[in-house]
Amino acid sequence: MTPTGKLSHVMAQKFPSDRFDQAPSDIERVGAHRAPLQPGRRWVTFGWAALATVVLVVAGIVTISLYNNELLRILPGSSAEETPSDEPVQTAEPTLDPATPVMVLNGTSTSGLAATAAEALTAAGLTIDVTANADEDTVQSTVVVYATPELEGAARGIAQSLGTTEVREGTEFAEAGASLVVVLGADYAALVAG
Repeated sequence: MTPTGKLSHVMAQKFPSDRFDQAPSDIERVGAHRAPLQPGRRWVTFGWAALATVVLVVAGIVTISLYNNELLRILPGSSAEETPSDEPVQTAEPTLDPATPVMVLNGTSTSGLAATAAEALTAAGLTIDVTANADEDTVQSTVVVYATPELEGAARGIAQSLGTTEVREGTEFAEAGASLVVVLGADYAALVAG
């Protein structure tokens, strides 16, 4: 309602006729200002949308694969693993260093194995600092652990004296103050027993 209460009077008002009120009778579409759709236009639009979707999905997969370093595994002819080198790994020559004390740990349930190994190493000219039992008694392979790369030759000399070859660098015995540690395994127990 209008403030005067004469809403019906405003709606019923007539305006003079103009050229827009008279549409030609030969036009089928009245009031439309768009060109008619070309045949197949909807399929072209659908095709572009599908292509854009495929491109975005592939880009997402490639991005995630590169982020996770998985793309190298799935592409044919490539590998994410390093190929082994034909060059031999450089190892230090076995030496015996009487100035460096050695810790001997028994990693088996065989009683007295550390003392037996300590006697053999002392006879070879080495200084034995400590003989004790290791934290576990199920060690299978004897290993000589050296704290720094400079001690690799001494570790190889100890391993050779005990009839084993396994040596590795490690710092797990650094708290005990040991730079050369022999952890005796079941293979050394079998060697001594038999």
